[in-house]
Amino acid sequence: MPDLRKIIHQIIPALVSLAFLAAGLSKLAGAEMMVQTFDTLGFGQWFRYLTGLVEISAVILLWLPGKRAWGAALLVATMLGAVASHFLIIGPSAMPATVLGLLSALILYQNRDQLQL
Repeated sequence: MPDLRKIIHQIIPALVSLAFLAAGLSKLAGAEMMVQTFDTLGFGQWFRYLTGLVEISAVILLWLPGKRAWGAALLVATMLGAVASHFLIIGPSAMPATVLGLLSALILYQNRDQLQL
């Protein structure tokens, strides 16, 4: 019987990867909702591109041997900014960013040994 922890250890990063890959690609593709969201933030559209690149780069790191913790750390930082943006500027429902941030934090915790320099 497969070890449930090992299965969860792969399923959570896979789900997080899919979510952030979709989010990052929609930012880079200029999806109208993303353009409007970043207009509301007031930092300019360059920040949308940067955020999309960070999300996609972090997803890649999640699947490189020994780099999963670094990818998760980037995602946690990104979601901290997203949650703060929702509370301070954008408005309601920081829940998706909160859930993705917590799942990323779980991945970071599970792989914390990779952060040793």
